[in-house]
Amino acid sequence: MLKSTVDLERAANVFKLLGDKTRLTIIAILKQRECCVCEILEVFDMSQPSISQHLRKLKDAGMVKEERRGQWIYYSLNQQSEFYGLIEDILEHVPEQTDKIKLIEKANPTLQCGC
Repeated sequence: MLKSTVDLERAANVFKLLGDKTRLTIIAILKQRECCVCEILEVFDMSQPSISQHLRKLKDAGMVKEERRGQWIYYSLNQQSEFYGLIEDILEHVPEQTDKIKLIEKANPTLQCGC
């Protein structure tokens, strides 16, 4: 597989964004499945605006994409991003978030919020 390189300044920004445990966890979850904000809320002891702020930063950096479905927005990793290979490399060293995915699936928050 051919690895691409990214601008040093922009790569540093990716590392800075993923240096935050919450954002790194969100990225690791999104590697396994797409989620809406209400699902991500199940994993963190934070407000919805706080989670949305983290997602906005990841989206603004091009690492995450969003897809509107009705009034709800689902987030997933942006596989078209120039940083996708770098993100994959980083996630190889991060534990899978299977326990958090199970927590989301058990709580099934989309039933309550209507996603």
